[in-house]
Amino acid sequence: MIKSREDHAQAPTLPTERRETLLDWDGPSDPENPRNFPLALRMFTTVTVTVLALVSVFAGAIYAPAQTYVRAEFDLSYEVAVLPLSLYNLGLAFGPIIGAPLSETYGRKTVFVITTPVFIFFMIGSGFAKSIDALNICRFFAGMFASSNISNASATMLDYTPDLRRGLVLGIYYCIPSFTATLAPLIGGFVVVAKGWRWTQWTAIMVATAAYIPILFTKETYKKVILQRRAIRLGLEDSASQRVSVGTAVRHFFTTLIQRPVHMLLTEPIVTFVSLYNGFNFGLLYAFVITVPWMMRTYYDFDKTSESLSYLGMTIGTLTACLPFTLIDTFIYQKRFLAWRETHSASEKFPPKYRLLSSMAGSILLPPSLFAVAWTVQYRVHWIVPILFQGLSMLSCMLVYAGVNLFMLDSYGPLYGASASGAVQLSRYILSFAFPLFALRMAEGLGAGWSTSLLGIFTVLLVPIPWCFWRFGDWLREHSRYEISD
Repeated sequence: MIKSREDHAQAPTLPTERRETLLDWDGPSDPENPRNFPLALRMFTTVTVTVLALVSVFAGAIYAPAQTYVRAEFDLSYEVAVLPLSLYNLGLAFGPIIGAPLSETYGRKTVFVITTPVFIFFMIGSGFAKSIDALNICRFFAGMFASSNISNASATMLDYTPDLRRGLVLGIYYCIPSFTATLAPLIGGFVVVAKGWRWTQWTAIMVATAAYIPILFTKETYKKVILQRRAIRLGLEDSASQRVSVGTAVRHFFTTLIQRPVHMLLTEPIVTFVSLYNGFNFGLLYAFVITVPWMMRTYYDFDKTSESLSYLGMTIGTLTACLPFTLIDTFIYQKRFLAWRETHSASEKFPPKYRLLSSMAGSILLPPSLFAVAWTVQYRVHWIVPILFQGLSMLSCMLVYAGVNLFMLDSYGPLYGASASGAVQLSRYILSFAFPLFALRMAEGLGAGWSTSLLGIFTVLLVPIPWCFWRFGDWLREHSRYEISD
């Protein structure tokens, strides 16, 4: 758009150096830089966006204990009754196609403000659904619009997190979806027994509505949008010339989130094996969400209320994973980083392989914990024992997930790291879509011992991945088809 003469007459004349600062922060103490926001505002924003991300996963997993009631009400097979859970996860896989262009164009806060009410709207449709088809459609689109909260929350926190603390913040945040995926069915089990399956949807709606209100009182944190608004406010640019069109952003993110991730998934060994490992672990979590109540009911005669408590081990395991990861990052990674920085120039990149320490530990712990779950259930050892080992298996999954994911992000840098993360997200939620569809049938057919052992055998095959990255990661990065950016 060409500005009118009147507009030009009103626009202030800025010195050259002031114009240049509009392209970046006005020095390290720029008050509009999110890293300089008051501590109270940063803490408030962190809690707000984290709760929104938590709710987005909560709304999906709370359906797990409801599927038996839906099956009875609509006279369905197991595979059809579990589809609303799987389709919600499928929506989470493809939702960033909507949220990412909006975030690029209008900012992070705008995405929260726009997509969350749409997510709530489709959840209301789920609560009123009179057929399984209506329930499936509403749940899929609810997941699609909820997914932006998950990806946008981590991006928001990184906007005001110093680089040294980035791994710690992301590592802890990575535990949120898995923690919520195990907490939700625990709560949902009590809700469905007391109020019926529709109240699992109403519960998610009430929590989402309460979590939405505080986001209205946060500030934008996306650097590009903040600087654009500053330029417009000072009259240097108008909104039409400064803002990228949604269509352009969609094309850009089609490349970043679809085309390039698929290509990297097929051609980049780091992305391929990180996606495989993390996708399998997330699928494993949802397999447990479906089969653990069946195990407790079949082998230990748990009633409906007690079945809900069987999720407690997984919930505690995913939550406590934050502790060992924090210790590894604080006392090993950060110390090595600071020591390395003293002897190297700022332009040199700290080796990403040190991000793998947590995943190397988790890869060793995961298989035996699954075998322990399998055979303590099969031989009816006291129920607390398999529940404790379920917690250990989920803790191990979280250590693996955080370590290899951070290694991948540090390997590809800011330019291609987003595309690599897109590949991991696609594999993670597609496998969490698939696993619930066969997990219960496999457990019923093979029994708890062999069905869980089969999953354990797959984790044994995956153990070498972080160890090979440690040994050959530098060589893989040097031979990457993509230019590794710092």
